[in-house]
Amino acid sequence: MVKYRLTHAAQSDIISVLAWSHEQFGEEARLRYEALIAAAIRDAATRNGEVGRTLRPELGDGVFSWHLAQSRAHSRGGDVHRPRHFLICRWDGGVLVVGRVLHDAMELRRHLDPQQPWE
Repeated sequence: MVKYRLTHAAQSDIISVLAWSHEQFGEEARLRYEALIAAAIRDAATRNGEVGRTLRPELGDGVFSWHLAQSRAHSRGGDVHRPRHFLICRWDGGVLVVGRVLHDAMELRRHLDPQQPWE
């Protein structure tokens, strides 16, 4: 069983991403993107070693990103051709904490302060 926790910020990010996807592309696209986000969380939590992870020391000790594109083959919801989001994660014991879900174009430091705790 995959153990993970979403921060309030990550939950809000996911709601916003899925609402935008629904408005722009419709329900089917939103469902595909929702399944891809779930697959990315599973993959980030279960992949062994550092394969697929991009370390983000500028955001804090042990912080890494996981791009949704890396999980397209594992999504159960259908194909998402060009996913544009990534997870910002770190481990808390044996639990993957997802701190944010951000768009490729976002500047990381503007959306995640390494000095602030992850709730």
